[in-house]
Amino acid sequence: MRLCSYVQGEWVESAGAGTPLFHAIDGSPVAEISSEGIDFGAMVRWGRETGGPALRRMTFHQRALMLKALALHLLQHKEEFYRLSRATGATRDDSWIDIEGGIGTLFAYSGKGRREMPNDHVYIDGAPETLSRGGGFTGQHVYLPLEGVAVHINAYNFPCWGMLEKLGPTLLAGMPAIVKPASQTAYLAERMVRRIVEAGILPAGALQLICGGVGDLLDHLDCQDAVTFTGSATTGLGLKQHPVIVANAVRFTMEADSLNSSILGPDAGPGTPEFDLYVEEVVREMTTKCGQKCTAIRRALVPRELLPAVGDALGKTLDRVVVGDPDLEGVTMGALASRAQVQEVRERVEQLRRCSELVHGSPDRFEVRGGDPQRGAFLPPLLLRCDEPLRHREVHEVEAFGPVCTLLPYDDPAQAVELARRGRGSLVGSVFTFDDDFAREMVLGIGPWHGRLLVIDRECGAESTGHGSPLPSLIHGGPGRAGGGQEMGGIRGVLHYMQCVALQGSPGRIGRISGRWIPGPDPVPDPVHPFRKGLDELEIGQGIVTRSRAIGLEEIERFAELSGDRFYAHMDAQAAAANPFFEGRVAHGYFIVSAAAGLFVDPAPGPVLANYGLENLRFHTPLYPGDSIRVAFTCKQKTPRENEDYGEVRWDCRVFNQRDELVASYDVLTLVARSSGDRLAAERA
Repeated sequence: MRLCSYVQGEWVESAGAGTPLFHAIDGSPVAEISSEGIDFGAMVRWGRETGGPALRRMTFHQRALMLKALALHLLQHKEEFYRLSRATGATRDDSWIDIEGGIGTLFAYSGKGRREMPNDHVYIDGAPETLSRGGGFTGQHVYLPLEGVAVHINAYNFPCWGMLEKLGPTLLAGMPAIVKPASQTAYLAERMVRRIVEAGILPAGALQLICGGVGDLLDHLDCQDAVTFTGSATTGLGLKQHPVIVANAVRFTMEADSLNSSILGPDAGPGTPEFDLYVEEVVREMTTKCGQKCTAIRRALVPRELLPAVGDALGKTLDRVVVGDPDLEGVTMGALASRAQVQEVRERVEQLRRCSELVHGSPDRFEVRGGDPQRGAFLPPLLLRCDEPLRHREVHEVEAFGPVCTLLPYDDPAQAVELARRGRGSLVGSVFTFDDDFAREMVLGIGPWHGRLLVIDRECGAESTGHGSPLPSLIHGGPGRAGGGQEMGGIRGVLHYMQCVALQGSPGRIGRISGRWIPGPDPVPDPVHPFRKGLDELEIGQGIVTRSRAIGLEEIERFAELSGDRFYAHMDAQAAAANPFFEGRVAHGYFIVSAAAGLFVDPAPGPVLANYGLENLRFHTPLYPGDSIRVAFTCKQKTPRENEDYGEVRWDCRVFNQRDELVASYDVLTLVARSSGDRLAAERA
């Protein structure tokens, strides 16, 4: 088939002859690819002028639900993707990581967008900053979507996941994307984009696709655009130094190859669960996707005295690996993505053999079950050993991007740290140990050189997602050779496609702009209690200041009897007075919270459906018997729930004593019907 690009809402064939792409298992032609004739400047303008405004009109929650709908739609077509994925050389398990792992990332970002972001167009970062003595001038950091396009240049090893793990946070941020998959496996990315387009879920201009080279695409970018790159460090560095990217300060994040290491602790000898977990993980990382993972274990660091045992255990496990056609029963490892990739891995292995011994496998003599051994892209797992890793820099600089790993012995923990750091920056490292001191020494020693670290032991080994599995909630990236970039990481990934703005002004004005009330003067009295107002009727900043209530010793003792909380500071005057924080017996903090609720709650049935939590609770000033409290209770933020007749209201609650000293502060979370006359409210009542 001839691959097409998706440009300005249309599928476009290239103007010239395409480059052929071949099946990784049997070498047969799969597709032709070329982007000749595409107007890349027009693509950028279409994304900016059509896709961007459409996405920015949507709230974070609307965009999150869009991602969920997209994920559900793609799941319906997963078997089609699995069939086509075979051409990349992947087994069913390999393809699961790529296809359903990618779709799962969309689900994850949909959930995070609805749980952790407001149903609004502005994302608030941190607490407000008071900028004046009287509190009438304040500052607040907020994030707004960039108004350009995000260009995603992806690698060949994960054509689905690599695309979707970037699309999720990009679209949630409200930014359109131009996706450029690596040519070797672009046919799978193109098929997935076709299904996305056919669904009609995304607004026009939100997604475009380039099959082939990027031409002069980067020449059309400016400071509102972003570029992400996944691939070799050499190619990424060239893109990062593009004159337009440098001159216009275009946001650029790179996730490059890295020589990741995994360290076996001295305590984890044969017979320990950690030893077995280590062997299993090294083999898995060598064979999953034929080792074509930027997170794969390239250097296995083991105590020198354990080197023979680890080598034997790895060899026995690798003997059970069956290379061949993934469709055949019993095959556990498929093929690399292309014959060119096989040749590249062979060359890298020869470089490594200048300082290492090949201890398992042969690149020239191995069995293949099914497929075409001559035309397919097969290679067996290859295990090397370098006995003097401190003397040879090749093992820390040369990466064979395939089923290849090198055993490296270390003599003490400090040497293990030194060896791991010689990778000059890695995406991920792992430590297998049941020794807390060793684990801490490794984390402190190698942490600054890694984007992610796993500490694996018998307590988490069964549930661990593994050394080489990036997760949507955690950052994916690393320093130095790994590119210095950062992808995913929960909401951190979304903010990469947004601009942080420091707003300054009056608390009321900034609060109305940001959609969250900023503490200032007490709320203006309103004859209608805020609990009598529905979500749509309630306004940010509305609330009440309650009457005062005296708190007596008898009430404190009754609360102690009812709750069972007889902590000495509440019950023993002499012991309480000896406490450096108190002058005598004090009221329970939770009694203060309960008494405050008795002051601000309107008890009659109405639009308030439920109280489902308190957040940020702090006790500031002790409350003594005979003191009184009053409450300033203010609507802080509203979050309507899409497709529901209710939403969340966050209330700011501040409790003061008779001297206007702040006793307690916290947020009250309630579910509120959209209207005070809402049918749902009546039913719930």
